Amino acid sequence: MATGTNELPSLHPVPGIRLATVSAGIKKPGRKDVVLIEAAEGTTCAAVFTRNAFCAAPVTVAREHWQASGKKARYLLVNTGNANAGTGAQGLQSARTSCEQVAELAGVDPETVLPFSTGVIGEQLPVEKITAVIPEALAGLTDEGWADAASGIMTTDTRPKGCSVRFTADGREYTLTGISKGAGMIRPNMATMLGYVATDMAVEAEVLQQALADAVAISFNRVTVDGDTSTNDACVLLATGAAGNDPVSDLGSSEGIALRDALQEVCVTLAQALVRDGEGASKFVTVQVDGGRDEQECLDVAFTIAHSPLVKTALFASDPNWGRLLAAIGRAGLQDLDVDKVGVFLNDVLIAENGCRAASYTEEQGVAAMAPEDIVIRVELNRGNSGASVWTTDFSYDYVKINAEYRT
Repeated sequence: MATGTNELPSLHPVPGIRLATVSAGIKKPGRKDVVLIEAAEGTTCAAVFTRNAFCAAPVTVAREHWQASGKKARYLLVNTGNANAGTGAQGLQSARTSCEQVAELAGVDPETVLPFSTGVIGEQLPVEKITAVIPEALAGLTDEGWADAASGIMTTDTRPKGCSVRFTADGREYTLTGISKGAGMIRPNMATMLGYVATDMAVEAEVLQQALADAVAISFNRVTVDGDTSTNDACVLLATGAAGNDPVSDLGSSEGIALRDALQEVCVTLAQALVRDGEGASKFVTVQVDGGRDEQECLDVAFTIAHSPLVKTALFASDPNWGRLLAAIGRAGLQDLDVDKVGVFLNDVLIAENGCRAASYTEEQGVAAMAPEDIVIRVELNRGNSGASVWTTDFSYDYVKINAEYRT
């Protein structure tokens, strides 16, 4: 199950980026499960990684390499079918070995190769299967490889996810293209399960990092499927400089603003695509909280609603059980909350005010509001001028089935 369209949009090639997707048979024979992304020499790399303390071996190695290389990158090596998480010293060595093999065959420094893995936690990475297909991947690199890569990084996803824009600044045209994967174990709290975005604009490293952090804050950090933060989350932004501009040194410049706007558009699109493809999802739900004293308390309310199993199962049943919304709002931890001032809406239907059911509300209105695939839960706190939104899914029978049978 999933919501919205299955169609992958056209993904524009990014000058300075080539990709290849090959089959190593890590989990399923014949499945294309290894993706290699090549970046032109001099490419600047920004990255954010999971905040989960049990981070996977490739996250540790990628962080080390990223820092040691001066935030440069020549190759990103991605495998699915095995997370290489909870694998101790052997897992770290496997991640390093795969990077060393790419570096040796490509003639680059191993520290410019960043590894990424996704799949089952707690099983050792079959590194020999990955290293065996690296020559094929290097030979197959193409600037038209974005769509294949979007499919190659999938795990329980039902569809590939990508977004691509062209934007203009100071009379020069640029391209920004991104792909992501993720359907379960989603409350990134930093980025997404895996996300790779690239532009041909030249951007200084610190500016690129700030642009990515700002974009992540309003996109990937605003989604949740099940409230779980993965051990392997990572999001990478590459700036090849192939467009020939002087490196952007200020996000407040015309070029910086154009980059920021394009990046935020792509990241929000990719983040919402994760939710639409959430495991077992039949609803795409926006939880919008307005009238808070600050943004954080609005987010606290929104995520409390979005994480509530009682709310999520009611959404699956299209049951306007508005009492569950009141209960979630009430336990979100807001100090001195005046419940009599709170208003709650399903789409445009006012369902609760003055601490109880709205006088104008009828059950028939609630049922009609819950029927669409896309639903907005709007909460008016009426205690300030701040607001925030998050995106989530319902909980269906299929969510339980997918996760109960994930390893069998």
